[in-house]
Amino acid sequence: MPAIGIQRRSGVLLAADAADVVIHQHPSPNCGRRRDALIPRFVVLHYTAMATAEAAIERLCDPVAEVSAHYVICKTGRITQLVAEGARAWHAGVGKWQDLDDMNSRSIGIELDNDGQGPFAPPLMESLETLLSRILTAWDIPAGNVIGHSDMAPGRKIDPGPHFDWARLEAQGLAGQRGTDAGPRDPDPQLFDRIAVAAGYDAALDHETRLAAVRLRYRPEAIGPVTSQDFTPIGHAALWT
Repeated sequence: MPAIGIQRRSGVLLAADAADVVIHQHPSPNCGRRRDALIPRFVVLHYTAMATAEAAIERLCDPVAEVSAHYVICKTGRITQLVAEGARAWHAGVGKWQDLDDMNSRSIGIELDNDGQGPFAPPLMESLETLLSRILTAWDIPAGNVIGHSDMAPGRKIDPGPHFDWARLEAQGLAGQRGTDAGPRDPDPQLFDRIAVAAGYDAALDHETRLAAVRLRYRPEAIGPVTSQDFTPIGHAALWT
């Protein structure tokens, strides 16, 4: 298990393990111990929705704001660590994934410098891939446990939003692979809900909220009632035949 790590003064650079990427240290006071001796089993991706990465870092280090994340990645690709990976950052809030709560104690949070209105900068995506690869290896986290804030908090959060390139991460084995089977001929809402819950979405959600969350990740352009195509990314034919 990786150590919690040593916090450094702002501006000090550390080289990441095998990736040989420079990680800037800017410790946030907004953190604590993970509850019940939990270790990271998930990575939760966010967008900052702020004008600059520097503004986001300032807020994530403000004790009054009571929010934080383990990492912030700037549009230029610069990676800043705010909280040691073994510690509990305050990024996930209320929500569930795979019927698990307190996702702050179960995850590593990465904030991406993006306002939610357009694509994520190529240097940012390259740094994210490098960082994710290192985190998944260090903590033995399966690629399928890389999720968006919107996955675990549907109806409350929409980040990393409709412009995030999940397919790019999937192609590199850094996110769970979506299904490719054709959906059922009869796109029954109740069947969709059962499959979505099995995929990890909260069972307590109403159908519309759950459908919107699945679409936000896989089919952000889709509207209207559930269709056969909505089943495809979250399941396979054996579930509906």
